[in-house]
Amino acid sequence: QVQLVESGGGLVQAGGSLRLSCAASGRTFSSYDMGWFRQAPGKERELAAAINWSAGRRYYANSVKGRFTISRDNAKNTVYLQMNSLEPEDTGAYYCAACPGTSAADVCSRVAEYAYWGQGTQVTVSS
Repeated sequence: QVQLVESGGGLVQAGGSLRLSCAASGRTFSSYDMGWFRQAPGKERELAAAINWSAGRRYYANSVKGRFTISRDNAKNTVYLQMNSLEPEDTGAYYCAACPGTSAADVCSRVAEYAYWGQGTQVTVSS
């Protein structure tokens, strides 16, 4: 069982930056792939970024490549999402999620693979 708590959301102007954090409970955090999903009003939840358990593989949605960076600190049971050059289209609820990791050469990239979810943190980017 993994419990996840996100923080760091807020209101920012376009072009600004935010850093989201997700603190995980449990001693097996280092065995999970971690993902940041986001959901805008009226839209489906999408995977913005993911990092595998070994931090050797990362996934980024095309819409965030070059602007967002996902990282993890297994000693602190925490995963981060650094978001730069934010755009109004980045507005939405951001969710941290955990997927039981398998291969060091792959990373969970589908919603159905993620077993544990946080409550979400709101990110609003004004134009």
